[in-house]
Amino acid sequence: MRQIFIVLALLWAGHAAAEDVTPGRLSVTGVGVVDSQPDMATISMGALAQAATAAEALAETSRATAATLALLTEAGVEGRDMQTSNLSLQPVWDNRTTSGSRPRISGYQASNTVTVRVRDLEKLGGILDAVVQNGANTFQGLTFGLQDAGPVQDQARRAAVAEAMRKARLYAEAAGLTLGAVLELSESGSATPRPEMLGRMATMAEAVPVAAGEVSTQAQVTMVFALSGS
Repeated sequence: MRQIFIVLALLWAGHAAAEDVTPGRLSVTGVGVVDSQPDMATISMGALAQAATAAEALAETSRATAATLALLTEAGVEGRDMQTSNLSLQPVWDNRTTSGSRPRISGYQASNTVTVRVRDLEKLGGILDAVVQNGANTFQGLTFGLQDAGPVQDQARRAAVAEAMRKARLYAEAAGLTLGAVLELSESGSATPRPEMLGRMATMAEAVPVAAGEVSTQAQVTMVFALSGS
């Protein structure tokens, strides 16, 4: 009789454990990407000069930069869209020394870089060509973007959430489980414009042909769902 009681007790304990199901958790990541036509370009360009004295080097880059800014203003670029992003002056060392002698300064190199937003893309090629002809001789890069990225970013967020939910339903169905409520939702990621690098501006002799292509805006979310047995 004592053996029968022990067996029944074990069976009851197992049944109680089976009824006490603790919901699990499922974490998934969703990425949404929206491609759109850009309506703005950001270019980084400037002037680089080398001279015997620091004053001469600075004066030369200043003249070239002033001419560039004047041309940009004439082309319709507003002051709020032009900004000096780097100004530097450094010595040029002459390392051709004899044994035991120290390197000496043979001159100075100055550079002035301006970052410009061009909101009328139809003028971009002409602007690039014109600034080369008027003193700009360095070019750090060109990227395309959106003047108002908010609505497109929201589209990417919606797509990311939809992708995360689709994956969650798929995993739950494949595992034979029941998908429950959303427990957590967090976002990471940002818009990612595609860069178009054109190299040094000194090589551009004609109006520059520029292909804007598309800008990819991306959003990423992580969602945690309650999960239980079916």
